Amino acid sequence: MRQLSNQDFTPPIIKTANPSDVLWIEHGSSRFRRASWALFLAGFASFSLIYCVQPLLPEFPEEFGINPATASLALSLITGTLAFAILLSGAFSQLFTRRRLMFVSMMLAAVCNIIAASTNGWEWLLAARALEGFVLGGVPAVAMAYLAEEIEPASLGKAMGLYVGGTAFGAMAGRVGMGLVSAFTSWQVAMYALGAICVVAAIGFLMLLPPSRNFRPQRMPLNMHLRIWAEHLKNPDLRRFYFIGAMLTSVFTTVFNYCAFRLVAPPYELGRTAVSMIFLTFALGIVASSYGGTLVDRFSRRVMLIVAFSSILAGIFLTFSSSIILIVMGIAAITVGFFIGHSAASSGVGANAGTAKSHASALYLLFYYCGASITGWIGGWFWIHAGWPGIMAITSACALAGIVASLPRPAGGPRPVI
Repeated sequence: MRQLSNQDFTPPIIKTANPSDVLWIEHGSSRFRRASWALFLAGFASFSLIYCVQPLLPEFPEEFGINPATASLALSLITGTLAFAILLSGAFSQLFTRRRLMFVSMMLAAVCNIIAASTNGWEWLLAARALEGFVLGGVPAVAMAYLAEEIEPASLGKAMGLYVGGTAFGAMAGRVGMGLVSAFTSWQVAMYALGAICVVAAIGFLMLLPPSRNFRPQRMPLNMHLRIWAEHLKNPDLRRFYFIGAMLTSVFTTVFNYCAFRLVAPPYELGRTAVSMIFLTFALGIVASSYGGTLVDRFSRRVMLIVAFSSILAGIFLTFSSSIILIVMGIAAITVGFFIGHSAASSGVGANAGTAKSHASALYLLFYYCGASITGWIGGWFWIHAGWPGIMAITSACALAGIVASLPRPAGGPRPVI
């Protein structure tokens, strides 16, 4: 494929490559299987490293003599630096091969996790975690761009679903697995073990992922990166997916942030171990993202997004019950809807971005993490003043907004592509 020049990014910059110039990875081929499993490993490693400290937060106040709010910085700092790094990676990823950049990011993040377990002071642990989030930025946006550039369009949803399934498995392993391991050993041993596992995952990723055939590294000035982001933001279809991604993670993060507060209080009074088992619902996300990606290829993203948000809305209403069984069922429905929606929306970004797909993916993930950060924080005010009904109100509003954004455009408007 020819190397892109500056003229490729003058408005309108979003265009489709000539199909005769593209060497797609076809479904059913050995390259497709290798790419799918490699990106599964990337999703697992990155998300397990991000969320591994969540079950450990109650141990940090006693360990370091800090308050719970300060302890939460071990998680919030890594997501904050990750959001910033993802945007940068969308630009700097143009300078390196996709496989090399993702491998280096995975390896450095795993090493940072081992360093975090080796630190003697709280400030050094935070510094290691912040650096970990920064170097991890080279994985999420670039992974989505690689899939969109290399996988045949008819199978993109399935491949993206397997990647998202890897993120679900990693998030579950980081939350549940680390809590169980640390209960029998220590939080330091648990973090050492995860770091070592992720080093192996990075090596496996490098061995499995086929080299890019439809992308060549190139140098671009800063003003060109800014123009690319601006053009992506002018694209109404991409703006839809960015908004949908923010609504998905707004609901998901807010529900999981505050369901623990509800379940440890009367009348449930569940212990921390029992509450952490709720994260096992992420196993449903692994299945849902894989099958959801296949259904996207069979039907359409619009249909699957409406199904996803409908599942989320039904789950929110189920959590209004006082029955712990119905509450868990509701959380499971929210989890399934979230991962189906994330698979559909993330594959839609790549399919509609034309050239400079990593820039488009970076913007999607920026909105994605901003939704989690902003709505997750605002949800605390609803919890304090209105309890669980308040959480239901804000998350239901986000789910309804997602359904509206997924609906076809009015007659006479531009043809919807989702």
